[in-house]
Amino acid sequence: NFLEFILINQKLIIQLMKNKPILIVAGQPKSIFLEIYFKSIKKIKYKSPLILICSKKVLENQIKKFRFKKKIKVLSWKNLNNFKINNQKINIIDVELETAINKKLKIKFQNEYINNCFKIAFQLVRDGYTYKFINGPINKKTFLNKKFLGITEYIATKFKVKETGMLIYNKDLSVCPLTTHLPIKLVSKKITKNLIQNRIEMIDSFFKKQLKLTPNIGITGLNPHCESISKYNEDEKIVAPAIKSSIKKKIKASGPFSADTIFLKASRDKYNVILGMYHDQVLTPLKTLFEYKAINITMGLPFLRISPDHGPNEKMFGHNKSNPESLIQALKFLDKK
Repeated sequence: NFLEFILINQKLIIQLMKNKPILIVAGQPKSIFLEIYFKSIKKIKYKSPLILICSKKVLENQIKKFRFKKKIKVLSWKNLNNFKINNQKINIIDVELETAINKKLKIKFQNEYINNCFKIAFQLVRDGYTYKFINGPINKKTFLNKKFLGITEYIATKFKVKETGMLIYNKDLSVCPLTTHLPIKLVSKKITKNLIQNRIEMIDSFFKKQLKLTPNIGITGLNPHCESISKYNEDEKIVAPAIKSSIKKKIKASGPFSADTIFLKASRDKYNVILGMYHDQVLTPLKTLFEYKAINITMGLPFLRISPDHGPNEKMFGHNKSNPESLIQALKFLDKK
């Protein structure tokens, strides 16, 4: 009886952990995010409570615009534990967004607003309220102002994490770019043996811990066909030795392979993940294969951070034509954790 009691309690604890809330920073005020959020929660029911962190005024305007029939429940982020939260209403932590006609001032207010949304979410994560986090699309050019390569790097600095990795995840095949939003002319200067080894180990660790799977990792070369007309060939001098070192650590890794053939069906069926040397080398084929059925996961953080694999798409704002599939996949992924 005592043993049964312990087992029941363990199951309850695991279930409670799985049902931790998902914090969602809506991101850019003028984006398609709230449209796809409405579609995502209308289409599927989630066990984990969903908490939006955004402007109540923006949310109300979008609810009215899309005639979405769900009431709002405003929460105070400083005493969330006092609230009984479920998904019968749209749970929101209201963050003030100042408005302006002047373009520069408008951008300034939007940046402050997004930054304040992130601050609240990060504090709740640090306090142990949850470990599940999604951020909506953000205009990197205006928000980051060239201080960070991307939102991944922005978040990493807030948690003093030096090494992170971008994983564009799909259950059939995922990709990881070694360098992220880096101009192509700088890519070869950034690639090192240590960086490749670190990323291979990070992928291996993430898949084993979060997905309970030992991944088979295929690695592309940097140059076309892994060949170079110059005397120094990065694929021979850097990429290949890094793969050999990883194999010695009992990691299932192989390569370097030519990027123009590794995504053919016969090749991609062998691998769970393909590690590429730069952003478009691996994201372009993955999005061609799976379109919106992929999510952007940041490896290396002390919590699970995911974002839908697309931008704000301001041109489509208010048109009700945006595909919610990537956000649905992100919510489903975290709902199981």
